[in-house]
Amino acid sequence: MALDENIYKLRLEKLKQIEALGQQVYPTQYDFTHTVPTILAEYSGRSAEELEASRITVRVAGRIMAIRLMGKAGFAHLQQAGQKLQIYVKKDAVGDKGFELYRLLDLGDHIGVSGYLFRTRTGELTVHVEELTFLSKDLLPLPEKWHGLTDVELRYRQRYVDLVVNPDVREVFLKRSKLVQSMRRFMDSHGFVEVETPMMQPIAGGAVAKPFVTHHNTLDMDLYLRIAPELYLKRLTVGGFDRVYEINRNFRNEGLGWRWNPEFTMLEFYQAYTNYRGVMDLTQQLIEQAAKDVTGGTKTKWGEHEIDWHADNWRRMTMREAIIHYWPDAAGAKPAMADFATHDSVKALVERFNTAHAHVAYDPNEPVGRTIANLFEAAAEEQLIQPTIIYEFPTAVSPLSKQKADEPDWTERWEIFVGAMEIANGFSELNDPEDQRRRFEQQLKERERGDEEAHQMDEDYIRALSYGMPPAGGVGVGVDRLAMLLTDSHTIRDVILFPLLRPEKSLTAEDAEDAEKK
Repeated sequence: MALDENIYKLRLEKLKQIEALGQQVYPTQYDFTHTVPTILAEYSGRSAEELEASRITVRVAGRIMAIRLMGKAGFAHLQQAGQKLQIYVKKDAVGDKGFELYRLLDLGDHIGVSGYLFRTRTGELTVHVEELTFLSKDLLPLPEKWHGLTDVELRYRQRYVDLVVNPDVREVFLKRSKLVQSMRRFMDSHGFVEVETPMMQPIAGGAVAKPFVTHHNTLDMDLYLRIAPELYLKRLTVGGFDRVYEINRNFRNEGLGWRWNPEFTMLEFYQAYTNYRGVMDLTQQLIEQAAKDVTGGTKTKWGEHEIDWHADNWRRMTMREAIIHYWPDAAGAKPAMADFATHDSVKALVERFNTAHAHVAYDPNEPVGRTIANLFEAAAEEQLIQPTIIYEFPTAVSPLSKQKADEPDWTERWEIFVGAMEIANGFSELNDPEDQRRRFEQQLKERERGDEEAHQMDEDYIRALSYGMPPAGGVGVGVDRLAMLLTDSHTIRDVILFPLLRPEKSLTAEDAEDAEKK
């Protein structure tokens, strides 16, 4: 029998003994007067003499995180909301049944206590318990050493345990919550309206990504889980919502990685009567404010780096300028703007770059803009640690962006990079229905060439644009990645409460035997 199974049976037996004492084993509620955090906040500054003089009574509940028995008395620590408070249980105070209940308690059990506050000889704020109430049994043992597990997937799979035993993990998710609250406050204060758009869509649109497919039985039709809310939000700008946003869940049927999870969260917003530069400035303000709200300042730790989110530290470069700026010395002289103009000149750049790095592919059948985007990723992206806005993206990789008036091969699009990863994407929205149709048709050609992520034709969206969409700027901000940066978390799984994992392996008889021997 496995060790955990043994403990489970022993604790079930204790549960029966607790019930025999007249305690409800799983009561529906516990009336409390204080929480652990409020007791610590209100009374940590009181001296032993002050506590004795005022005789402060409290009723408080929590999970037992430490317990010890010393004859006819004992101490324990209750944890609630990530904070701990000591309790003192004495047989003379709680009676025979109360003390017998204390003897049947285990680490991880939930209890309620009532009593008065005092300080022990060592000066620790403590509840002198006068009544003990059982609330819930922990039938499985909490791990003694959890944070340093080599099998980190176990921490993600059993996040409920991770949160109990690792205060740092709890803090990460509290900060993530603050981040979302900050974003919502910022958007609301700037006159944006929060909406909800479909998660199941007949056409997967608004991004270049491979979707998840599902099926609606009654309608007998395939649907796609949302890869982006973009096309629906822009339909709303056609309908007169001049400032609209959604904090949305998206789903992309792609690989797993330290920056990627198939299910992720974005803030996406659209503002009428402005362009990519207008929403660029607004997004920078949004992110700087979020850093302040989440961390209390504008400087955060990211591995060995310190990131400064203050506006004075942000840098802006075009994609071509970034390639030129970060061009490796081993690849020869830096490129000129003219080198990005033709297939032949871009091919020559790739060949030169590969003499130093040798990992950018060149396909003469691909649009030259796609090759330039690949060159940027290889040459510059890993260098972008401090907040940097890269703007002017190739039309070939921007099917929904408005083109530059003087350079149709380039668009009014930008991305924000911090910590060597992209965290936001924005552009002047394409609102010409005929131009949009041509872009979709080009994407269909890419699909015919085997690109499963190329955008599909969306006739209804073109029809919406045909009713007249005002000039607008649109932005998507990756909530998960921004949370990573603000909490110094170097994998996206550390900022998602329940990340997608491979199926759990079943425990074989041999595994169980080995575990029991250990």
